[in-house]
Amino acid sequence: MSIEKIVEQALQDGYLTPAMEAEVGRICDTASELSIEEYMALDRLMGALLTGEVVAVPRKQFINVMEELVLTEAIARVAEIEATSDCTLDLGDIAAYALNRLPPLYATTEEGAEYQRGRAKDELQALIAQQVSEAIARNLDQPEFFPERQALGKSTGDEMLSQVSVLLKTYAHKYEVRS
Repeated sequence: MSIEKIVEQALQDGYLTPAMEAEVGRICDTASELSIEEYMALDRLMGALLTGEVVAVPRKQFINVMEELVLTEAIARVAEIEATSDCTLDLGDIAAYALNRLPPLYATTEEGAEYQRGRAKDELQALIAQQVSEAIARNLDQPEFFPERQALGKSTGDEMLSQVSVLLKTYAHKYEVRS
């Protein structure tokens, strides 16, 4: 996105998000030379920030304590399984699956994070363990993808029908050819 578009958006919305601010900074840092239009846009943005017409949204650090708790549980369980078997599990998939089924526990301070951790251990530990177990079971149950598999190629309609026909003949047990 160009500086001009970012400034236009900020003036329209009345605020400058941290992402918009980062993009302006990135453009200014990587450009060897800014155009007159870019300088004018930056000047308009600075003026709008100084007058309060545009407000910079403060950067706030958010911590989802649930991520820590799920990862801790998942790492322990995956290590246990991988140490006693020859299977390899995808920790990221397992954590994402479990996190999508658990409530987020956001905090903005370390005190808030400690509160959320305590609350989760008291009220949600069994649910966390259950969701991680289900995620591991799903991960273990995934079919193996065979290297001989091929994606359908980009082609015309007739070629696509031909590819589908070949697939059906190969994989459908009771496939009948009809004219």
